[in-house]
Amino acid sequence: MSDIAIRVENLSKRYRIGQREPYYTLRDALTKAMYAPFRALSYVLNGNRFQVSAAQSAIRNPQSEYIWALKDVSFEVKRGEVVGIIGRNGAGKSTLLKILSRITEPTEGYAEIHGRVGSLLEVGTGFHPELTGRENIYLSSAILGMKKKEIERKFGEIVAFAEVEKFIDTPVKHYSSGMYLRLAFAVAAHLEPEILLVDEVLAVGDAAFQKKCLGKMGDVAKEGRTVLFVSHNMTPIVQLCSQVIWFESGEIAQWGDARTIVSHYLRDNRVPLGEAEFDLSDGANGAALVRAYVMDDSLRIRPDIPYARPFYIAIEYHVDCPIDGLRVGFRLHNERNLAVLHTATSDCPSLDGAVGKPGRHRAWVQIPGAWLAPGRYYVELGIWSPRVGHHQHLSNALTFEITEASVDSVGEEVLRPVLGWALE
Repeated sequence: MSDIAIRVENLSKRYRIGQREPYYTLRDALTKAMYAPFRALSYVLNGNRFQVSAAQSAIRNPQSEYIWALKDVSFEVKRGEVVGIIGRNGAGKSTLLKILSRITEPTEGYAEIHGRVGSLLEVGTGFHPELTGRENIYLSSAILGMKKKEIERKFGEIVAFAEVEKFIDTPVKHYSSGMYLRLAFAVAAHLEPEILLVDEVLAVGDAAFQKKCLGKMGDVAKEGRTVLFVSHNMTPIVQLCSQVIWFESGEIAQWGDARTIVSHYLRDNRVPLGEAEFDLSDGANGAALVRAYVMDDSLRIRPDIPYARPFYIAIEYHVDCPIDGLRVGFRLHNERNLAVLHTATSDCPSLDGAVGKPGRHRAWVQIPGAWLAPGRYYVELGIWSPRVGHHQHLSNALTFEITEASVDSVGEEVLRPVLGWALE
């Protein structure tokens, strides 16, 4: 038996910009066949000229624009490997997983999958909103190719992991997004697929559930199963993956050791410097990040901060309706992808009542001077609440640099505070 679980050869996927591809149902096909003789007669009566509809004309228009979501992608994944897929939005990561999951067909090239595939591409993929949690477990499991006895054997573990025992016989349309996600992930991870494809979905859950999911994915990897993991969060990518494929504009930019590729990706100069704006539509359930920036102690936005001077990180966000317990915060990573600090508005209980009020707000916090070691830092942003989990989560949202200081340094510190010494 070959040790290759996934083989991709010259895989490409093209989409049309601004024009919707025609979608034909069985009814359309039968109608088309029924009227074929009449179209042939019309063709003769019109002097052998076709009458082209407006839709057909648009499709045949040579001015139509196309975009290649994937272009000539080739790689192999061995059995038992955990491979991370990283890249900026629109790089082609999700398109790749949809092709491997047989949701969409490639325009060119091919992919071979050797083994049963379990995929979690978005919250509740494959769930029917009118069915209960119990019914959706059986439905999704059957789609994955499981037999009834296998489903029954794993049913208790799935429900316990998802923590939805009280609601298992409730239609999933009444679930919160967090409950939806927990059940979907539990089904995909517990039914023993030989290959597990996971897109950026863990950001929707709360911190405790994310940790639980990452632990389960680690267990899956230790059992010798193959995992393809797409994420914008570099910490689990480094923790779980031995190899990483970095996509850029539909092509493989780099491929190799996880820590090496992540380090190169974080240093990529396309991460916004000092200031970044975000699309409101990327938020979920009434809350979204709008803008974030770094300010010096004179409140000027700048990407470089002198070591000895304090500075501020500000986050602007929008709330559509009141949200209890809403929190805004960030985590800093250094160039080696080590998490340096995490802070959020929940650190100040006096702000709790105001953070979730409707409207546009700005939350900001001061970082002391002579504290962070000189070097580049990457800001990971989040806005979340206990009920929903993450409304929005952005890794590498922006970057800034602490400039060199006239202090002794060996270059490996995470913190480099100036402390008060005493001598007797």
